[in-house]
Amino acid sequence: MTPRAGHSAPLDALDRRIVEELRADGRMSMRSLAEKLHISRASAYSRVERLHRDGVITGYSAVVDPERYGFGISAYVYLKISQHSWKAVRQRVMEIPEVWHGALVSGDYDLVLLVRAPDAHSLRDLVLSRLQTMPDVTSSHTVLILDELPAGGHDRDGHQPKSWVQ
Repeated sequence: MTPRAGHSAPLDALDRRIVEELRADGRMSMRSLAEKLHISRASAYSRVERLHRDGVITGYSAVVDPERYGFGISAYVYLKISQHSWKAVRQRVMEIPEVWHGALVSGDYDLVLLVRAPDAHSLRDLVLSRLQTMPDVTSSHTVLILDELPAGGHDRDGHQPKSWVQ
């Protein structure tokens, strides 16, 4: 099957296994990846290159422990915004370093932000003085995060916790 212009080729089972291995350990060498999947290094390299070229793999990043990084409190902030203003609000939100992730969503709110702050006072200042007062933000709702599941379903060492295994 030939991919259409602007679309990547369909992923096969091996492509998906490669992506899962790299999601668990983005620093894995091609040699280790090839050995783990029982394929040649050349095959591993060419497939990873194709996954990059096709935009399936868009980059690599460090998984950071927020508390050890100095962010002791986290919350989801739900924002309602004025109609047709999401691009402007998105641009302003992207300039706030305490915003770790954001998504345009459907439902009662328009944007959901994952925010992190050093302490409750800083979080209060972020929400009340910087997010709620932002132009085009009409209301907000904040939910404190009590505990988090590991990113991507993997612990800090890249292993899937036993409680997540079916």
